Amino acid sequence: MTMASESNSDVVTIRSEYGVSETMGRLSALLTAKGLRVFARINHAAAAAEARLELRPTELLVFGHPEKGTLLMQERQIVGLDLPARALAWQDEAGRVWLSYRRVAAIASWHGLAGHPHDAAKAIDENIASLCAAAASGKSATPTT
Repeated sequence: MTMASESNSDVVTIRSEYGVSETMGRLSALLTAKGLRVFARINHAAAAAEARLELRPTELLVFGHPEKGTLLMQERQIVGLDLPARALAWQDEAGRVWLSYRRVAAIASWHGLAGHPHDAAKAIDENIASLCAAAASGKSATPTT
């Protein structure tokens, strides 16, 4: 499975040098350090195990910046169905770990936003891309907040 084609779609997927749990821990710490709020961390594999089902390591992080996300919801409140942002760390069949997230600009576009709120979504995406890359690679993040 190649993830290169995914980066040109609404969902961006990048390879992580770390395990699922460590990737999410790193991302959570980076988000918090940059002033974003982590709302939830969900361990899908643990939930599957509780249901006596198997799932490779898979964790979801729900996060955002209420001030910036609110700009989008002020324009069209229904955007709240798709915000806050989420990132999924998951292990594939070969044991490789990936970090995936949906672009906020794509969410804004789906909801018909244009102009200032859509520009805010693009800025949010730049931050998310930088932070996810840093969490997955160990390189420093340089987003603006």
